[in-house]
Amino acid sequence: MKTLLILTLLAAGCATKVAVTKTYQPVPIKLPEHCRNPDGMALGKDGCIYVAINNAGEDFKFKFPAKIVRITPRDKIEEVCELPKHPETGVASPLGICFGSDGNLYVSDNQMFATQKRGMSRLLRVNMDGRNAKNVEVVATGLNMANGITAHGGAIYICDTTLDEESPMTSGVYRFTLSELNAAHPARVTGKGDPRLIFTLKTRNANHKVGANGIAFDLRGNLYVCNFGDIEIWKLSLDAAGTVTSSSVFVKGGGLESVDGLQCDAQGNLWVADFLGNAIACIPTRTGQVNIIAKNTVSDGTYGELDAPSECIRRGNKVYVSNIDITYGPNKADNIQTISVIDLSQ
Repeated sequence: MKTLLILTLLAAGCATKVAVTKTYQPVPIKLPEHCRNPDGMALGKDGCIYVAINNAGEDFKFKFPAKIVRITPRDKIEEVCELPKHPETGVASPLGICFGSDGNLYVSDNQMFATQKRGMSRLLRVNMDGRNAKNVEVVATGLNMANGITAHGGAIYICDTTLDEESPMTSGVYRFTLSELNAAHPARVTGKGDPRLIFTLKTRNANHKVGANGIAFDLRGNLYVCNFGDIEIWKLSLDAAGTVTSSSVFVKGGGLESVDGLQCDAQGNLWVADFLGNAIACIPTRTGQVNIIAKNTVSDGTYGELDAPSECIRRGNKVYVSNIDITYGPNKADNIQTISVIDLSQ
């Protein structure tokens, strides 16, 4: 069996402290052929983990339709629904997902996986009836690269990973109130200057021009946004209207090579996936210290190893990791598709 690299790091030269006191050996949940490139995750009230299945495939040909599945408390995969194809590209390309306060599932549809045209990404709403999906609607359009998504109060917050083609590149976060998301008249965003754009950041790393990505609220209502290329996690304070009142870099580097999907657990810890570094880290919001709990070299994930992880979420004493396994950076897509499961009680 392949084993994980066991590291002991002290972040000399890094702005953020990093410590690895223990690493874990994940085990795999193997996905069927028609469930490829898992990404966004959300924990439902039913105890299931809902997962966006992008199905881009090895060459971004989208052989199978994109869908939402769930992982039951017994780690079984159940299909929830397929997602509607874009009328121009002929595919749906889901990344982030979250449950809104209305009980429905919101999905960022990143059309830049399917086309280089800008302004074609969408926000989808899966209208739920308990554990069942009734239908799926388009509720917002005009995004470039819809990515991480989260909910707080009566609003949805979604990252657009690129807002321009400049260097440094701008990306940002849109805020939609649930009351304005009407499928009969979808909201349309326009980029810089749009009143829904509550926060922007710059990505200076020309080798990885990937900006705002993972996004999550902590238990106190602070919002965290990942800047993938510059290996930063920003911390934002918001007022009751959702306006950003302050922002600062909370994590910089810390032994990570990128910061992709982001979640906050019930104990107030941030969980972040490091796509480029094939690693998972836990970051207590009270300290900001990066604790790398799993890391391995490039792998196909056969034995549970991380395989280009893009999202992770905690359920009880286990952390579930979406291995999106697309060709980018050091990773080359393969035919083995898995969810890695890290048992924290080991």
